[in-house]
Amino acid sequence: MVSPSLRCTAFSGSYRIASGELRHVALKAKQAFDAQPERPVLVFDDADARTLELPLELPSADLLAWLSSPQTLHDDNPEPERPRRPGRPKLGVVPREVTLLPRHWDWLAAQPGGASVALRRLVDAARKVSVEDDRHRAAQETTYRFMQAMAGNEAGFEDATRALFAGDYGRFQAGIARWPDDVREHVEWLATDAFVA
Repeated sequence: MVSPSLRCTAFSGSYRIASGELRHVALKAKQAFDAQPERPVLVFDDADARTLELPLELPSADLLAWLSSPQTLHDDNPEPERPRRPGRPKLGVVPREVTLLPRHWDWLAAQPGGASVALRRLVDAARKVSVEDDRHRAAQETTYRFMQAMAGNEAGFEDATRALFAGDYGRFQAGIARWPDDVREHVEWLATDAFVA
């Protein structure tokens, strides 16, 4: 179940109408939808800038009840659940296929604890080393996702996108300079970790 306290931001057209916990933002989005049904109302998850699909046509009480029930709010189609396979599901172990060359399997088999333990150690070590890179990449992807949804037709979008992924902060700022204030401010906020200091 998605928590009603999920942090998100809502836009009515290019105007930011609310930011905060989902239950509060959803009610503001509902008000905007009721006031101007012809204007698109989009609600974004602040963590990844994915749009949340909310049934804004419902009465407010029903909308809040809907938020409290289990469902998926992101608009993308998640992978269907697969039947459980062997492993240790209570520990969160998920079996998947890994394709390696014979020399890799030989090396893994010779490691203390076997292939699974060795792979977990390698992944954990790589995660520690790449924390900053991962945060930087995630910020770029989140910023781009929001930019595409809210400013894909704005002047400077292509330049801003190229600058975002090239790490060119000055060119990025120039690309978004003429965008609507609320959209530009939210893009800047999302891009906080997108540029390496």
